[in-house]
Amino acid sequence: MFDTRLYLPDNSINDEFADIGMMKMSTQPNFYEQVYAIVRRIPQGKVTSYGRIAAMLGRPNAARAVGYALNALKERQEHDVPWQRVVNSQGRISIVNREHGANVQAEILQSEGVPVSDDLRVEMRLYLWEGLNLMELDDILRGG
Repeated sequence: MFDTRLYLPDNSINDEFADIGMMKMSTQPNFYEQVYAIVRRIPQGKVTSYGRIAAMLGRPNAARAVGYALNALKERQEHDVPWQRVVNSQGRISIVNREHGANVQAEILQSEGVPVSDDLRVEMRLYLWEGLNLMELDDILRGG
């Protein structure tokens, strides 16, 4: 396997891309399923960020990989995994390369009681889901 850290100048970015490369090579399906399991637990009326999900899974530099996992959802899975409840760390809808655009995500969030501003931002201090407790997280990490 080639080490992406040799080719990328910024170490914070390097670690993220190295993590993503490792996941693509070894644990991608398991990681994706863990992402989906966490997203399924985000309650209606709340949102969380890609980075928080990555941190819950013990990969704090893998926020982008969480985005890849959500982008990989098949149409039949979209009804089971509430992808629309995941935004970037600033509360902004940052969807790209999806059949459903940012406006669709905003409409779904608003229908769930989460106001979205004209610049596609959610007020994180009001609508942030803090995450799982340790028992719930342990269950997901063990494949439950």
